[in-house]
Amino acid sequence: MKNKWNLNGKTALITGSTRGIGRAVAEEMAGLGATVFVVARHPKKVQSTVKELQNAGFNAFGIAADVTHSNERQKIMEKIGEKGKGLDILVNNVGTNIRKKMIAYTEEEYHKILQINMHSNFALSRLLYPLLKKSPGAALVNVLSVAGLTHLRTGAPYGMTKAALVQLTRNLAVEWAVDDIRVNAVAPWYTQTPMVETLLRDKNYLQDVLARTPMKRIARPEEVAAAVAFLCMPAASYITGQCLAVDGGFMVNGF
Repeated sequence: MKNKWNLNGKTALITGSTRGIGRAVAEEMAGLGATVFVVARHPKKVQSTVKELQNAGFNAFGIAADVTHSNERQKIMEKIGEKGKGLDILVNNVGTNIRKKMIAYTEEEYHKILQINMHSNFALSRLLYPLLKKSPGAALVNVLSVAGLTHLRTGAPYGMTKAALVQLTRNLAVEWAVDDIRVNAVAPWYTQTPMVETLLRDKNYLQDVLARTPMKRIARPEEVAAAVAFLCMPAASYITGQCLAVDGGFMVNGF
């Protein structure tokens, strides 16, 4: 029987993949046999990430693009076409946050979070749909947060955008099933990434997080990446429309 636990022959595009969870996803998928497109805003970071992956013996290409701008998203489409690789997997990982009380946000801050976390993912998924449709057994994974499933201290706009992507995942799973495209999501709890390292240096805050986490530790990026990769494997071929919490038991921790 053909091995269903790899990504051999697949081509994957991961946004926000020069650091944190996105970088871990790129490494995980490349290690499982996929050709990966590393996408991020900063050209030098993209170049260095691609070089490190290539030096490790992986197939990797880089696209420096800001997914919040339509012309930059179009550049992604063109770059994929230039390489002639097609597209089997899309991982919408890009995201940001500004932690404030609701009444403290400026209009600019509010719209920035919505644009990066929600609108760009919607637009990129729609743009790349024709490529995914051409691929037998294509997969799309949205990287969310448990903030989209329950209240956290992360701020209302962040939670709003992540909750919206949960529903986008469900809608596209149904709408695109006829095209043999599976759509799922992962929702991590606190993970060791640059986005939260300042927060977790606060020992009191860290203890609050651990007190609510049955496994009593912070996730590693590669643990989230493994869940993302699984959802894209042939082994997960009958799984769609799901949001998998990668949270050390946080979401099921009652009294």
